[in-house]
Amino acid sequence: MIVERIWTGNSLRNYNYLVACPETGEALAIDPLDSEKTLATARVKGWQITQVLNTHEHHDHIGGNAAVVAATGAKVIAHHKAAGVIPGVDRGVKAGDVIKVGKHIELECLDTPGHTMCHICLRSHTDQPALFSGDTLFNAGAGNVHNGGNVDDLFATFVNQLAKLPDNTRVYPGHDYIENNLRFTLDREPDNAAAQEMLPKVTGHDPATSIVTTLADEKRINTFMRLASPSVAARLREKFPELPERPDAKTVFTRLRQLRNSW
Repeated sequence: MIVERIWTGNSLRNYNYLVACPETGEALAIDPLDSEKTLATARVKGWQITQVLNTHEHHDHIGGNAAVVAATGAKVIAHHKAAGVIPGVDRGVKAGDVIKVGKHIELECLDTPGHTMCHICLRSHTDQPALFSGDTLFNAGAGNVHNGGNVDDLFATFVNQLAKLPDNTRVYPGHDYIENNLRFTLDREPDNAAAQEMLPKVTGHDPATSIVTTLADEKRINTFMRLASPSVAARLREKFPELPERPDAKTVFTRLRQLRNSW
């Protein structure tokens, strides 16, 4: 499996992806907002885009669909409940469904509500798994719930699904927010040595060549995956003195998301 991460360079800091089969040259385009870069990349690589996958319905993830489909005839895949909000969906997928690319590539669909209620992530069936996480899990951060989401569902997705994936899973999110997210982690957990070490590596970085984290990294640097940290709880009580000494994980997650909204 070949993963080509495409940096759009737009104000929203989107990443687009191509997942290609090295044997057949067939490719899946994930959230190809920048249709020109996506199509040009496939052309240079000699790949044929046969499918488009939208992780969710927001315009900065579906805005390039029409141009890619017009140029390639690709079929559009999205959450099975998203047909009313994503034009031209050819295949609706549920948790456990598999998207095949070329001869051997299999990408398993995870139903991951929270950022929106029609959000899916893709997990590859490879020796080192890859997770295409859209706007659910970011490098060192978590998606917001401003536009059709729910924080309780986002918490459940993190705890019941993402945290249980193999630690060596590589994380490919829909946006480059890693520098700001690490700064938030350190604001919430100033003694986080892993975040302290990583921040200089991404300060002023080029998103096109930025690091790719694993879930093991995320459990060290992502405050939304460090809900049992005493330091996180202690800092939260400074903002929310009514919290008990050991707040439950859901409360910690909810309060962190609340702070991140205005940070």
